[in-house]
Amino acid sequence: MKKIMLPFAALLCILFGCQSHDHEVDGAHAHDEHGNHITPAEPALEPLAYTLYTDKTELFVEFKPLVIGQESRFAAHFTALGDLFKAVEQGSVTLSLKNGDNTVQTITAGKPEVPGIFRLRMIPERAGVFNLVFDIKTPTYTDQITIEKVIVFPDDQTAIEKQEPAEESGSDISYLKEQAWKVEFANAPARVHAFSEIVRTSGQILAAPGDEAVLTAHISGIVSFSGNNMVAGTAVGAGARLFTIKSTEVVASSLGAAVQQAENDLSTAQKQYDRAAELVKDNIISEKEFLESKLRLQNAQAHLANVVVSQKFNQSKQSVTALFGGFLKNILVENGAFVQAGQPLATISKSKRLMLKADVSQRYFPQLASFTSANFRAADGQVFSTRNLNGRLVSIGKSADAGSPFLPIHFEIDNRGSFFPGSVVEVFLQSGSSPALVIPTSALIEEQGVFYAYVQTEGESFQKRELKIGASDGVNVRVLAGIAEGERVVTKGAYQIKLATASGAIPAHGHEH
Repeated sequence: MKKIMLPFAALLCILFGCQSHDHEVDGAHAHDEHGNHITPAEPALEPLAYTLYTDKTELFVEFKPLVIGQESRFAAHFTALGDLFKAVEQGSVTLSLKNGDNTVQTITAGKPEVPGIFRLRMIPERAGVFNLVFDIKTPTYTDQITIEKVIVFPDDQTAIEKQEPAEESGSDISYLKEQAWKVEFANAPARVHAFSEIVRTSGQILAAPGDEAVLTAHISGIVSFSGNNMVAGTAVGAGARLFTIKSTEVVASSLGAAVQQAENDLSTAQKQYDRAAELVKDNIISEKEFLESKLRLQNAQAHLANVVVSQKFNQSKQSVTALFGGFLKNILVENGAFVQAGQPLATISKSKRLMLKADVSQRYFPQLASFTSANFRAADGQVFSTRNLNGRLVSIGKSADAGSPFLPIHFEIDNRGSFFPGSVVEVFLQSGSSPALVIPTSALIEEQGVFYAYVQTEGESFQKRELKIGASDGVNVRVLAGIAEGERVVTKGAYQIKLATASGAIPAHGHEH
């Protein structure tokens, strides 16, 4: 574990004002009236600082090197990790000095002195190399963090001789835990993992084929809405009656009379056929006359079938019902309007499956077959992946529309996000992957076309790093230079760190050791 000197600058916090950050750690540095370090005539023990992470907790702890018979005071800062990093406000911490599995000494802090900070004091009794084990218990979780190979020295002189030279970095920015806990703050490590080649483009969410149906009028007449909630977005059940079309109310329409006439013609043709069937048996009429009556009957049946276009038609009206459950995407007619047979009335959508259409520049045509998935950013800023939405590649365009320089590529996805048919999205097409160093896109800060990120060098120390970046998939961005694997970048709260250093003045020292 890297050992460092405590940062000797009290931050003039723009957001929160000046505050004292009392870590109560022995082995303080001396300073002149301007806050600069004064080198003592005799070497002294320098405090140690460690920053460690688990999946649940960040520990930033400062303490004096351990010497037999001398009290060391520990200022242990515990941060609960999650979408936001927050101070551990309740619980207890047990600090154990262990030699392998054997516990040599144990001390416990029953509660934090202030939110996030636990004070512990230990007087080592044996010299040697030990592990410092922190066991934390909170109302919501338990965790254990271990600092390995911590030396307990027999005396101060030995400790001074063994301590490493102090390292000072003028580029480090001091940002206290108490400040980070008061804002939306989080960080994440730079990691190497499979990263796909990205093509960034625009796209649109469309309804999936078979997921929508257009309701049409089968007869001409006056259309009436069946309810008061006939507006776009209204949920409808399968078989629900939505419209009624009445043809008898239309003077220009003779469909009702035509049906009546067709039924009369069919009745007459049926009687003539029945009579001919009896007469032909006794050879009273010829076979030709019988076949002619049979043909008239068939023609009458066909004519009636042509005018009776729906089983729900009863000579004067047609009921239009929903073919399946879903919602009304749009209403295409006005209540009380005259509609023609075949005219669209409304569109019903299930909205269970959607289509993501991406418009790809023609110069990527040789690569289209390699795009197997995509990320897309909706209007509210959320990023979704076709992989997480049960997505599949449906089609790849082989030709461009007239006047368009783009080729379409379609993915079918589940509708489980805050998007809807017709919405415009930003698409990140993904092809074959290879290992790459990436950080979250939320860590990037752009200044005049140059990208930066704040890197946490220790618990309360940060550096502003200029980055050389590559492609982005909307969630992560590839880093070509500026950050090493494992270094932690600020993903939330970077702007507050920037504001805290905007004055340009060197802050006075704020730790009271």
